[in-house]
Amino acid sequence: MDLPVRIETKYIRKSSPKVDVTYPLVTNLTHPALEKKINADILHELNKLLIEQGFYNEHLLELIGYYEIKTNERGVLSLSLIVYSFTGGAHGLTVSKSLTFDIKTGKQYVLSVLFKPVSNYVKVLSDMIEKKMVEWNVPLLEDFTQIRSDQDFYIADHSLVVYFQVYELTPYVYGFPYFPISIKDLEEIVREGGILEKMIPF
Repeated sequence: MDLPVRIETKYIRKSSPKVDVTYPLVTNLTHPALEKKINADILHELNKLLIEQGFYNEHLLELIGYYEIKTNERGVLSLSLIVYSFTGGAHGLTVSKSLTFDIKTGKQYVLSVLFKPVSNYVKVLSDMIEKKMVEWNVPLLEDFTQIRSDQDFYIADHSLVVYFQVYELTPYVYGFPYFPISIKDLEEIVREGGILEKMIPF
């Protein structure tokens, strides 16, 4: 079984306005080119988030960023970058972007490539999520039809966790709606040789 990769925490800090951001970089990979590629992808997404959240906005009062490692095993690294910013008003806003990599190739995965080409994964996942919405009585801003083909996700343990941004699906107070789906339940549509297949329990 592949060992976890080493994660080094980096910081961006300043006092006025208050900025306190921690973010991850992978270290000590066997192939330096893979390490460079994965870290470049992480920094690219982090930079996009910081700009989106007003890092250069003259009205910025506070910006807090952190990360969470969701999976770091079996050659799979899945992590989330979370950034909160406040520029005045009733409350700030938090956004999250998750990145999932095959450590052996450096490839970053989007939702569509996790599944077989003719799997109709959008409908399969949407049906599962809609059932959970009903069971959990999730308060929706509007009727749910289906997920986006590039919906946000991460891998955690033996689950594919599909989630929505604040305000994308539910009221602000609900935060990020997360819907964990057992990878075992998706086994028939999982792409052969892909990273989800690695995470199916034996």
